Amino acid sequence: MHFSFTALFFPLFALLAPPPADARAFFVFGDSLVDNGNNNYLATTARADAPPYGVDYPTHRPTGRFSNGLNIPDLISEQIGATESTLPYLSPELQGERLLVGANFASAGIGILNDTGLQFLNIIRINKQLEYFEQYQERLSSLIGPDQTQRLVNRLYELGARRVMVTATGPLGCVPAELALRSRDGDCDVELLRAANLFNPQVIEIIRELNGQIGSDVFVSANAFRMHMDFISNPQLYGKP
Repeated sequence: MHFSFTALFFPLFALLAPPPADARAFFVFGDSLVDNGNNNYLATTARADAPPYGVDYPTHRPTGRFSNGLNIPDLISEQIGATESTLPYLSPELQGERLLVGANFASAGIGILNDTGLQFLNIIRINKQLEYFEQYQERLSSLIGPDQTQRLVNRLYELGARRVMVTATGPLGCVPAELALRSRDGDCDVELLRAANLFNPQVIEIIRELNGQIGSDVFVSANAFRMHMDFISNPQLYGKP
């Protein structure tokens, strides 16, 4: 199952960012939904560096995003006023002033458990993503100093995060790999869809409990299942025949 990361572990991904009016750095943790190229720099079979990935990206070339075009972090970067999308943390281009934009630590193939995705060999599990986040701050501090770094970086909730967006899991039964394994007619697998529908309400309930304990809506949920099913059920609304 896909996962999401906050102060706890949830399915799919987490995006740490301040409100748009105070846009600073933007950080991404998670799996293939938000990986924008880290796995390109790893010896792994979980890759998106060949067509048809990227066919609708501005360059029309694969970038390491597990998408035909822009992914969710790209769109959110635009909305919060970032000058460019966050680069993969492993990218050699993430140097100098580009560190000020933030970083993407996500890696396709990881999950809630550390043994999820063993078949993909080298991937950046969540503990390693957090280590890289600490490493990022050290690199940034050497560039702009520790005080400026603290003001720029929104850490996890205990460390001052403004917002953490958490998605529940998407329609797992409609994932191309699962369709290839389980479907004879192209229809989504019912059992996997049922599993997602059982899991997602529990994620939302945990988010409500966390916000209640904090006394503020720091954690914000996004319904990835409904969004993805809308793409599948109503493709014409999104420019597809």
